[in-house]
Amino acid sequence: MAPAGSSQQDAAAPLPGSISGTIVDPSGAAVARARVKLTSGNPPANEETLSADDGQFSFGNVAPGAFQLTIADDGFTPQTLSGILHAREIYNAPRIALVLAPEKTDVEVIVPRVEVAEEQIREEEKQRVLGFVPNFYVTYVPDAVPLTSKQKFRLALRATIDPVTLGLTGAVAGIQQADNVFSGYGQGAQGYGKRYGADYADAITSTFLGSAILPSLLKQDPRYFYKGTGSARSRIWYAVEMAVVCKGDNGRWQANYSSILGSLAAGGLSNLYYPPQNRDGAALTFENTAIGIGTTAVANILQEFVIRKLTPNAHSRNPSTP
Repeated sequence: MAPAGSSQQDAAAPLPGSISGTIVDPSGAAVARARVKLTSGNPPANEETLSADDGQFSFGNVAPGAFQLTIADDGFTPQTLSGILHAREIYNAPRIALVLAPEKTDVEVIVPRVEVAEEQIREEEKQRVLGFVPNFYVTYVPDAVPLTSKQKFRLALRATIDPVTLGLTGAVAGIQQADNVFSGYGQGAQGYGKRYGADYADAITSTFLGSAILPSLLKQDPRYFYKGTGSARSRIWYAVEMAVVCKGDNGRWQANYSSILGSLAAGGLSNLYYPPQNRDGAALTFENTAIGIGTTAVANILQEFVIRKLTPNAHSRNPSTP
């Protein structure tokens, strides 16, 4: 036999009711299979159902008290309806008209090409062979964005003032002094200073003429575009060809007038500060330019097969797509 107190509590418990309604679209047509969620009771409990083909839905055996209906369907803005259900009440919700959801507009964000090039330059300035030797003039991004004139000059300046460049120039000047190259400069600290100045002037003129001034005027890219794919033979041929070919700012391959003319111009300018007895004639300037082209070809081959493996920060992907 149940305790008397329990029977009194059951008799006093409010009887449940029901909730129903109809869902339509903005034109008044029934919306089938809309998702309807009922939240009611204390503590709150959730029930879910789908609207029928005629848009109707219903919940039975709902405890009296506050409740909330949430209606959702693809393409419509979710709707909510709140109310209070009394004991044994059959609650008929007002017709629920869904509102079309706003159309989603895809916004294409286009990063300015200058910003993309700037990001690529920052990556290139991190490239150092064995972690310390500059390797700025190589891009491992096949479709790297062309540089602006300002960026070409910036890269040239960055290369010429790099501590490694200054140190290597000093080492070359020391070797020249030991071998008495450019004897007109003499020996001692003064002779070493003149050799260092001449070597550094060579580096500045060749870098700025061949990688900044002429590339800006002729709209050419001073960087080597790493290939990295294909047979060894095709990569070797590509590396050799790139000694006299470059990519234009228009994305097309063309004769590398910037590098060739830059070498000739730098050789001519060196006659202004070399000792008279050590100045090159025109024939020797052309000969040195040809040697420079061959040296560049060898350096490019090393880029294809060796240097990248020794460059910890070599990036092959484009951080941002223009």
